[in-house]
Amino acid sequence: QVQLVESGGGLVQPGGSLRLSCAASGSIFRINAMGWYRQAPGKQRELVATITSGGSTNYADSVKGRFTISRDNAKDTVYLEMNGLKPEDTAVYYCNADLVRRGWITSRTYWGQGTQVGVSA
Repeated sequence: QVQLVESGGGLVQPGGSLRLSCAASGSIFRINAMGWYRQAPGKQRELVATITSGGSTNYADSVKGRFTISRDNAKDTVYLEMNGLKPEDTAVYYCNADLVRRGWITSRTYWGQGTQVGVSA
């Protein structure tokens, strides 16, 4: 069994900051890429940022320069530092991980349950 548990969401004013965390646990052999996605009401889930096991990152254009993704491989945890938050960043944020379970050969993607981020004056 594998679990991804997010934390750190909340309600902030425009221009504020939040730091999201997502910890993977369970029978994990290796974690490849990890990432953050978000889904606003009435919209499709969209990519926010991804990070490989080697630390290479990729960001959506809408968050470049404001958000920073990082990971702690020793803790199987991925972070999303969000600065300069805007109302349009309001969404449920989901983390995911492409990982190989112990005893398995191929990887698959697992998702967290989501954490709500609200940006409003």
